[in-house]
Amino acid sequence: MARNSAASRCPCCRWPSGISFSNRAMHLIQNALAPASLLSADNQVVLAAERRQFLKRRWRGRAEDGTEFGFDLETRLTDGCVVFRTDDKDYIVRQLPEKVYEILLTSPDQAALVAWKVGNLHLPAQIFPGSIRILHDEAMTQLLQREGWDFTEPEVIFTPMKAMAHA
Repeated sequence: MARNSAASRCPCCRWPSGISFSNRAMHLIQNALAPASLLSADNQVVLAAERRQFLKRRWRGRAEDGTEFGFDLETRLTDGCVVFRTDDKDYIVRQLPEKVYEILLTSPDQAALVAWKVGNLHLPAQIFPGSIRILHDEAMTQLLQREGWDFTEPEVIFTPMKAMAHA
């Protein structure tokens, strides 16, 4: 099976494939080609995707130049990875920023309390030295209001920890 090649359909069929946006050929992607492009920004074409797309095995998307892609992935993609190349261009996937809560952690005791209460909500979290980012959610809004913790609401590339099952 050819990897990252143009998808095809029966030549006699005038309709786009079931996963296509148009009559143009769709490139099938099974793996990232590189973790990042070495080409200049002028020679990179972006395919923007929400974080949830990065969690899926099968999906489709369209790059900013209109090139269509179908993804049937063996492993997850990462922000900035190269998924397709032409002679002079790299097609890269970029994660869209999303609104999150960022709670400032001022002590180990507060960090433990915040982590425990956020963990009970089972919300995705990203931990940094001195802060924790939590998915923007109504339950989290209520918790922040109730506890009175200092927080901000930045729009960032959110890469939460992988979920862990209970033992």
